[in-house]
Amino acid sequence: MNDSSRIEALEIKCAFLERTTQELSDVLARQQQELDRARARIENLARQIQAIDLAVEGTGAPPDPRTEVPPHY
Repeated sequence: MNDSSRIEALEIKCAFLERTTQELSDVLARQQQELDRARARIENLARQIQAIDLAVEGTGAPPDPRTEVPPHY
C-alpha cells in the first residue's frame, strides 16, 4: 500500500467519523428536546396533583369517586 492510498483511506475514515459524529449530535439534540418536554409535562402534572391535594380539605387524600357527582347531574 503506497502513501497516497493510505492517505486516501485515512481521509475516507475521517469523513465517515465526521458524518457519524454529526448524526450522533443530531440524535442527542432531539433526545434533549424530548427530555425537556417530558420534564415540563411532569412538572405540570405535579402542580395539578398538588392543587388537587390542596382542594381536598388539606388532607392530601385523593377524592372518593363514590361521593363525587358526575358533571352531567
